[in-house]
Amino acid sequence: MKKKSAFGYVTLTAALSILLVACGGKSDTSKNTSSTTTKSVSFATAYKSDKAAIKGGTMKIGVAIDQPFKGVFSEQYYDDAYDADFMGPAAESLFSTDSEFKFTNDGAASIKFDNDAKTATIKIKDNVKWSDGQPVTAKDYEFAYEQVANKDSDTSRLTGALLNLEGLEEYNAGKSDKISGLEMPDGENGKTVVLHFKEMKPGFTQSGNGYFLESAAPYHYLKDVAFKDMVKSDKIRKHPLFFGPFAISKIVAGQSVEFTPNKYYYKGVAKLDKITMEVVSTSTAAAALKNHKYDTVLKMPTTTYDNWKKVPGYVNLGKEELYYSYMGFKLGKFDKKKNINVMDKNAKMNNKSLRQAMAYALNEDEVNNKFYAGGLRTTANTLIPPIFGKFHSNAKGYTLNLDKANKLLDKAGYKKGKDGYRTDPDGKKLTINFAAMSGSEAAEAIAQNNIQQWKKIGLRVQLTSGRLLDFNNFYDKVQNDTKDVDVFTGAWGVSSEPSPADLYSAAAPYNFSRFVSDENTKLLDDIDSEASLDEAHRVEAFKKWQDYALDQAYVVPLQYSMTVSPVNKRVKNYNVSYGSEGTQWQDIQLTADSPATK
Repeated sequence: MKKKSAFGYVTLTAALSILLVACGGKSDTSKNTSSTTTKSVSFATAYKSDKAAIKGGTMKIGVAIDQPFKGVFSEQYYDDAYDADFMGPAAESLFSTDSEFKFTNDGAASIKFDNDAKTATIKIKDNVKWSDGQPVTAKDYEFAYEQVANKDSDTSRLTGALLNLEGLEEYNAGKSDKISGLEMPDGENGKTVVLHFKEMKPGFTQSGNGYFLESAAPYHYLKDVAFKDMVKSDKIRKHPLFFGPFAISKIVAGQSVEFTPNKYYYKGVAKLDKITMEVVSTSTAAAALKNHKYDTVLKMPTTTYDNWKKVPGYVNLGKEELYYSYMGFKLGKFDKKKNINVMDKNAKMNNKSLRQAMAYALNEDEVNNKFYAGGLRTTANTLIPPIFGKFHSNAKGYTLNLDKANKLLDKAGYKKGKDGYRTDPDGKKLTINFAAMSGSEAAEAIAQNNIQQWKKIGLRVQLTSGRLLDFNNFYDKVQNDTKDVDVFTGAWGVSSEPSPADLYSAAAPYNFSRFVSDENTKLLDDIDSEASLDEAHRVEAFKKWQDYALDQAYVVPLQYSMTVSPVNKRVKNYNVSYGSEGTQWQDIQLTADSPATK
């Protein structure tokens, strides 16, 4: 499951008194097992307006976020979902996909696989151009790989999966100035690239597979920027180039982006005159909708759904999200010199019984029913979301069971003292540091709920830094393995190929728990092995890994999610479906000069 974007456990602040009412208060302390289930809901994916469109117009988009966005406008360097949103109308993949995430040949480039030769042949269409009018070439595709793999690049995009390309590892090590497995038969200015792989992988036909890049980078524009300076350069931060339907025309750092049509777009010039996209805080997003300030707001907090679900002039579109939230345990560090995760046998959380007990203590069903409109979030059972169909296991996950949690701790030697708190197996005081993130109105309540649940089984847990952490601070601590984080709650926006290797393998920088084992490596390798070209074998391999991950509990799944987008009724041709059925920015139109109010 190639990581698409990292973003937090979506929460902000609420009083503890709300928590006690929400999750049962005193009456809940006697509950030992889960007695509730979360409901399911469904939404339309498109709004069909039969009104005539006006010429041009400006579509206004808000993005619900409580801090400035980073503004890394590069598909090779960005790390979070917000930057992806703020370059969305301009950034486009080379390859189109259908609703099941399979590649089609309707996009900017086609791709064809040869299992016997172990190659993929990519052909970029002749009329695909950057927004400055320069053609997208084979060299632009190669340059994207160089950005990701150059040893001086400040990017997290290089993963073990990409090393399946011949010569990429040697290039990354500085042993070669070219990637031998990337062939340009018509030269750098040609349109054809042939990729040579060490092994053919079962996920190759699925977008987001992580084994090859689906983006290009403008070599003619960026070739004079040193790789070490690339992510900080004005050419990425202030004046980026893309070949999608829109061009970025104005950026207010961390606050807003303005888009105008890319007049060279290969599918035809976009119908809107302009798109504006700006930050709106999660606490004021509902009010902004009620004031009809935006045509849509991305990342609307589902915890406040009841406050905005019936705003006049809007329809709510939704779909199952490529997402899950999770609880992770710090078990080691990432060795940046060797690009490998290294476990620490003495890590505080390096005890499976402790991790399992903390998972059994959580009351996710109750949290979901209270804070997520009884259906927008559901309790997760594995680390593969159900949107992936047969690859998702029906294995029983972790649900509330305080008796089982207490027995696990007792048996593992975590003895409870007179103060009600447990010591570690050596008899020393045990204090667990819990990193949780701000994000919406329920954050404090949910974080404190977790701490109260863990107290019920005798665990002393405190918030890292004594408070909720903002998005950037949270990921700075988690990614850099700071000593004040033992357990953390986060979330993944995952790609459309379900292989979990890029998140949980030994070489994955995003393996934030830093868990490594021979068995884990074996199971992950089997999912992406040539044997798994047989789909039945791959389905079984997925189920074996999910069972193992649940047992080891280094990362525990918490929630799956519906994403809901309120869209103003003046917007025409807006569709939140996945793949080619979804929104085509160049086709969006407006039916009035200002947002509809009823």
